[in-house]
Amino acid sequence: MNTQNIPKLVTLKTGESFKVYQVIGQAGMKMPLHYSTKEAVVIVQEGFAQLKIDEIKHMLQEGSTFIIPAHQNHTLSVKAKFKALVIMSKDSDIEFVE
Repeated sequence: MNTQNIPKLVTLKTGESFKVYQVIGQAGMKMPLHYSTKEAVVIVQEGFAQLKIDEIKHMLQEGSTFIIPAHQNHTLSVKAKFKALVIMSKDSDIEFVE
């Protein structure tokens, strides 16, 4: 997988039950098809991106919150400088399909 055009995913905190990632990307970057083994909460801090789940497009923009269901294949396409927090269970994993 070419990682140069993929948004950066950084672990910010890990607690007893949850972990928090920060996703940072520039316009044109895309996270390839993937899923989380448990639900994930996305809180957008800056910019906007398109989250595509089963051919349904959801626009994520500054101030919005979205819950991604477990085992649901999805992609993220950054449309403008983007920063978001992703909160998930500590024992959840991100699995890439492509």
